[in-house]
Amino acid sequence: MKFSVKSFFSKLWQKIRNFNIQDCRVSFVKGMESLEANGKSLFVTVILAIAVMLLTCLAVFFATVRGPEKVLVPEVEGKELAQALLEMQVKELYPKIQLRYDEQPSGTILAQAPSSGAIVKAGTRVNLTVSRGAIVSEVGNYVGLKFDDVKIDLTTMFTGSSRPLILLAEPVYKASLEEAGTILEQEPPSGTKISDPVTVNLIVSRGPNFDNTSVPRLTGKSLNEILALLPNLKVVLDFTGHKAAEGEKENSVVAQQQFENQYVENYTRMWVEVAFPAKPKDDLIYGIFEAELAQFPYPVAMTVECIESNGQRSQLAALNHTGGHFSVPYAVSEGSELILRVAGKVAKRITVNE
Repeated sequence: MKFSVKSFFSKLWQKIRNFNIQDCRVSFVKGMESLEANGKSLFVTVILAIAVMLLTCLAVFFATVRGPEKVLVPEVEGKELAQALLEMQVKELYPKIQLRYDEQPSGTILAQAPSSGAIVKAGTRVNLTVSRGAIVSEVGNYVGLKFDDVKIDLTTMFTGSSRPLILLAEPVYKASLEEAGTILEQEPPSGTKISDPVTVNLIVSRGPNFDNTSVPRLTGKSLNEILALLPNLKVVLDFTGHKAAEGEKENSVVAQQQFENQYVENYTRMWVEVAFPAKPKDDLIYGIFEAELAQFPYPVAMTVECIESNGQRSQLAALNHTGGHFSVPYAVSEGSELILRVAGKVAKRITVNE
């Protein structure tokens, strides 16, 4: 079938002639009337659809985003600042610190807001009032107090201060009937006004060291007996040892230093010779625990603790010692750890191996 241009235009002209403009107007008018009749329904539908979308978005938002959790404010009043900060951190609370002078030691929490037990949101700021220590305007009265206590109090009072107002000079010790460590005199005297940092000189008792004690008889005593006597002795024993020779009693004192008089000054040094077993015995290792310590002006409490390889702990020795060369015999199992404590602080530790 061939395409005819003449035929195409003839059909197009026929359609144009048959087009009725009136019919078109009627169709347009009917469409507008239909749109007007249904417009309110369409508008309501659109508004509802938008509302549903907004509600859905809000529901999803609040379901996925939670507000801060509520926490209980801990009680930190009366505690040290470092401890209070740790407790605040655990609760996710943020401290706001205010300092003020107070009789309480420096760094002590004096007040808090909100108070303990309050329920707040995590991230809330908690106001903490912290002591800066007492305002010091004069030298205190230290006579009759313990030197160590005064030293600790002054250190605490001026903690965090780059310019302490009261400094303690190295004390001078002298024999006295007062208990060792007691302050006997001070210079400048109490009540002295402070305008610039002042150094306080102290005279401290070294105890009744002029008293005498009888020389103990230790020869022939066993190692366990010697260790049991140490807490009550007022002499400083310097131990040496050797393997027992023929005729010597093993694990005992075979010789001791002799003095002209029966009585000597308290804490006089005295050498003692111990004979250890010539061959291993009871799976124990024998020896002498030695350490070099500072010289102390008065006897200081010392202990030697033994921690066996299985973790079992025991106290090997307890005694009062004036420092310098320290020695104490031992008989422990292999792998044991010996710990020397001076006034409660670790001074030396060794592991005993064969």
